[in-house]
Amino acid sequence: MISGMVEEEGEQSRLQKDAIVGKHVYGSFYGIDRDVASNEELLRTVVLRAVRESGATLHDIHSWKFQGRKGGVSVLALVLESHIAVHTWLEYDYATLDVYTCGSHTDPWKAFNVIKEALKPKYYTVHYADRSQLPV
Repeated sequence: MISGMVEEEGEQSRLQKDAIVGKHVYGSFYGIDRDVASNEELLRTVVLRAVRESGATLHDIHSWKFQGRKGGVSVLALVLESHIAVHTWLEYDYATLDVYTCGSHTDPWKAFNVIKEALKPKYYTVHYADRSQLPV
């Protein structure tokens, strides 16, 4: 009986170690500076700093600059733990940010704050979702 309990505890410990720890921080930024929101290289640099600050591991980064009435910039960092995505809309002085990381070693709030400080919104919304899979 006691050995059975030890096996169950050992199995529970293994399951906890292997559990998915998903943390998703996302939000919208209003009243951002157009010079910042249109600067693709600056936004890439800010996202790279956010990756480092969050403890994530960069796999690849891509960015695009869009012209026209609803122009803007999109930056997507693919990290081994998931992703960080920023999208700006110049016509609206608006941006969205999505930071999703997996692993107990990452902190998506740090990435969110790095990008928020760079965009300096007049106001913003932020949401958090626990996307973890914890064993029953």
